[in-house]
Amino acid sequence: MSRRLGFALLGALVLAAVIVPYTLLSHVQAWYGSLLFWLLVGVAVVLLNLLVTAAFKEK
Repeated sequence: MSRRLGFALLGALVLAAVIVPYTLLSHVQAWYGSLLFWLLVGVAVVLLNLLVTAAFKEK
């Protein structure tokens, strides 16, 4: 995966973590609706960070 694509995906996940709970999940009355979404996005961000930064090496 290229760095540019990886960082673009990370940015999209961060934007989704902010936008989705306040728009698509705003009518969910239970608090765990947003919590589950943020948990899944958090796991996805960590895994994507591992993939993107795996190629970084010290010189």
